[in-house]
Amino acid sequence: MNLARPAIALLTFCLAGCSQRVIEITSEPSGALVTLNDVQLGRTPLQTDFTFYGDYDILLTKPGYEPLRTKATANTPIYERVPLDLATSPIPYESVVRWHYKLQPTLESTQAKQQFEDDLIGRARGLRDQVDDPAAIKPAPPAKDAPASDKPPPAPPPSPV
Repeated sequence: MNLARPAIALLTFCLAGCSQRVIEITSEPSGALVTLNDVQLGRTPLQTDFTFYGDYDILLTKPGYEPLRTKATANTPIYERVPLDLATSPIPYESVVRWHYKLQPTLESTQAKQQFEDDLIGRARGLRDQVDDPAAIKPAPPAKDAPASDKPPPAPPPSPV
């Protein structure tokens, strides 16, 4: 019979499957330096290929903004889970995982440097004055289990001799 030709065509189709997995990282504002699992990748927006789904450590840094260190997960799509992956592996596709991050400006970038330093020194002086003046320190509130009255608890009875 002439079954060899369809079998070869099917085998060729199965070997031609080429899937691509891509992580796309964007940030607000753009231009943040991205480090993924301790490997510097470049500046946002960026795309990088990946092999394994799972958890990734991410560090985004940009001058004038707080560094952002976080974890992100690339979840396995349903068509790449067993047993569906046997049927979908020969089909070429692109799996894109998108992560977007919003960076927070540093305190120094939102205030004038002199104002920032003056506020910091003022707070330090206030704390120093509290330590120097014990009356300025408020006593801790009584514990929940403590009796409500100001009288000390009664003494325990004497033990028999």
